[in-house]
Amino acid sequence: MIVNVGGRTDIVNYYSDWLMNRIHEGFAYSRNPLFQNNVSKVSLKPEDIDCLMFCSKNYKPMLKYMKEINEKYRIICHYTITAYGMDVEPNVPSIEESIKNLIELSKIVGKEKVLWRYDPILLTKKYTVEKHLETFEYMAKRLTPYVQRCIFSFVEMYKKLEYNMPEIIPFTKDDKIKILKCIGEISKKYNLYTQTCGTDENNEKYGIHVSGCTTPEILEKANSVKYKEIKSKPMRKGCHCISSRDIGAYDTCLNGCKYCYANKRPDLAKENIKFHDKNSPLLLGNLKETDTITESKQASFIVHDKGEQLSLI
Repeated sequence: MIVNVGGRTDIVNYYSDWLMNRIHEGFAYSRNPLFQNNVSKVSLKPEDIDCLMFCSKNYKPMLKYMKEINEKYRIICHYTITAYGMDVEPNVPSIEESIKNLIELSKIVGKEKVLWRYDPILLTKKYTVEKHLETFEYMAKRLTPYVQRCIFSFVEMYKKLEYNMPEIIPFTKDDKIKILKCIGEISKKYNLYTQTCGTDENNEKYGIHVSGCTTPEILEKANSVKYKEIKSKPMRKGCHCISSRDIGAYDTCLNGCKYCYANKRPDLAKENIKFHDKNSPLLLGNLKETDTITESKQASFIVHDKGEQLSLI
């Protein structure tokens, strides 16, 4: 089983102490977002986890722990660094600070375990096609020596964005073609493996690969293991990722990104953080008498040769 540390919220940035407490105790509780009284107990013992998948916009709070984690677990680290400033991502570090932190992370865990995410790409009067391409090339030049690949996607215009980002300018067909063509050329220039995510469109003619962001290929390359033949379990249309178990909670991310899908309202995370207890098995709050706890099924996706030890040395 792949354990997702960052799908519902930025645990790395805001809840690193809680995560380390969970790792040291060997389990975490995860509340079902739809059925709040249903709680899953997820084992965090290294022998029960195929991969710890981190997703964050700021690894600085976790850097002091990453050597320990990398020695115990198979890991993959998604690091999102975009062109946006505080007007779109209010509590995310600057580009320069983010690049510095990614490089430090890569030196600790190795470049094969770090994926740079430049997504979602969206347009406003400030963040034009030209601005994205200029910023992407600057980052590609700096980051290519330290990452396995780059993953990008175009923003999905779901209904909430109409209220949170009315300044968004819809893409034209020519806009997308120019971005794809130029990102492909920049990637070739710096020998950067670049792929899209969350789409079925084939853009190989631009030098852009089509894949999921969590596939056996990516995880095998990161941790030098072999995965079984696993069918992807799409979270949405165009998704090509295999399944993972999230230990986070919605409406708890304080990054404040205007395009965020995980927070219902921008202010809700600030209210919910009051219920966070770093010593609780749950990210948010504590167990209730009405809760039903179920042991999570954590079958391995990894092919283990006969006689191979399952634990990492």
